[in-house]
Amino acid sequence: MYLEISDPMDYRVALYIRLSKEDESEGPSQSVTNQQSLLNEFAKEQGLSVYDTYVDDGWSGTNFDRPDFQRMIRDIEQKKVNMVITKDLSRLGRDYIMTGHYMERFFPENRVRYLSLLDGIDTGVDSTANDITPFRAIMNDMYAKDISKKIKSVKRDKQRKGQFIGGKPLFGYQMHPTEKNQMIVDEKAASVVRHIFGLALEGVSCRQIAVRLNEAKVPPPSVYAGLTQTQKGAYAGLWSSERISDMLQNETYIGNMVQGKSVKISYKSKKCQHQQRKDWVVVEHTHEPLIDREAFEKVQLLLNSRKHTRSRTYDFLLKGLIFCHECGYPLAVLNRKNAKGEESLYFVCRTYQRFTKAGVCTCHAIKEKTVTDAVLGELRIACKAYLNQDVLLPAATKALGEASRQDIQQKQAEALDNRIQSLTDHLDKVYMDKLSGLLAEADFQRLYQRLKEERSSMEKERAAIQQPDFSPAKQRQVAQALVERFVSEAFASRELLCSLIERIELTEDKKLILRYRFKALAQSS
Repeated sequence: MYLEISDPMDYRVALYIRLSKEDESEGPSQSVTNQQSLLNEFAKEQGLSVYDTYVDDGWSGTNFDRPDFQRMIRDIEQKKVNMVITKDLSRLGRDYIMTGHYMERFFPENRVRYLSLLDGIDTGVDSTANDITPFRAIMNDMYAKDISKKIKSVKRDKQRKGQFIGGKPLFGYQMHPTEKNQMIVDEKAASVVRHIFGLALEGVSCRQIAVRLNEAKVPPPSVYAGLTQTQKGAYAGLWSSERISDMLQNETYIGNMVQGKSVKISYKSKKCQHQQRKDWVVVEHTHEPLIDREAFEKVQLLLNSRKHTRSRTYDFLLKGLIFCHECGYPLAVLNRKNAKGEESLYFVCRTYQRFTKAGVCTCHAIKEKTVTDAVLGELRIACKAYLNQDVLLPAATKALGEASRQDIQQKQAEALDNRIQSLTDHLDKVYMDKLSGLLAEADFQRLYQRLKEERSSMEKERAAIQQPDFSPAKQRQVAQALVERFVSEAFASRELLCSLIERIELTEDKKLILRYRFKALAQSS
């Protein structure tokens, strides 16, 4: 050893050891055991009194929030330690700014002598080794930066190949038991995901979906994964509308691997920045989808239609689709009473509502039902050629005729059996929640009764599936009923409206302008 301590009895020594994954590439000489042996041998040779040994195993040198490093700093501030020894300067840290802070300010201010054995650095004496310490710190920092670039490049390459490199897969999936960087379906969570998309297709809002899931005591992704709940308060461990919205917009559920949504600011910081969508890494068809693409795209149309409205009080069929023709802003909806005291929803121009005295735009006030009926009437006329019963009936009859008796029975029975089993599992869970004290008696009785009645109804329907009548006359009768129901009810579906209509504009003189998503409909209207 080149370093010598002339007054060893004056020092209380901290031996500091650090090892990270990138250091392991330098060879076994950097191991914790090797560092500890070297430091203990030096302390023994110099007759130094070791106060404690501080070990941070698996921590990067760019991060100074290491647990044992911070414990050593506290001991220094409490005057328990006045000498720090490391194997080399890179063990103290690889960030030259923070390394310089501790060597040039913190250690001198706290009367701490620092030694780096292999570098020959000793702040207790004047030497040329001390003079070049800043350059050594910069070189260590550059090494950490180079390693960071290499790791980032490897990860980016895996992302482009569609390999999953995250910590935990998205809710609905789990890691493949044998193949690295691959995901498979987690059926238990996947059923919840499919249920969420099903509710969204029915026009249920994200907030209402979250409410229903919370009422049914369905655990959210963080609870399901067993993660520690950092959020405190009444809403901790519950579904939120934001969580539902994120899930409904995530392409991972249609079989695309979506990664790179956020990146670390730098190798010295843990903070991440959200990336623009064009910078995401999206690889198609990498795993089994939970939702088909058509259903996913319909959900996006429904979500986008709600972006144009701020109303959370009233639900109406044209929500998010109707705008003022003059100013271009979405129409607001108000609840007003007529002369008879009956409440009715009215459309009004939001611009006029906000700037009435300024004379900007006009009221455009009109009953919501009047506009809705007019829009549905226009849409029926535009779709008349496509919804002709004479055309639909033969197609429906043919489709029923092509379906075999066994196939229909089997599909109906399987669907009912799955639903009955799901309800039974739910009943068991509700009962266990009651026994464990997670569910109050009143909530238990309400949920138990509702689930039991629903299961009983399903069981009766399942038992009724015997030998259906597949005669030609019966098939035509069923087909007729299906066509009539579709023609009469189809236009009351928000899913259909959002799929066909891009935008509705109401003029000052109460005329409607419908902008269709398909040119054929616009030409026929």
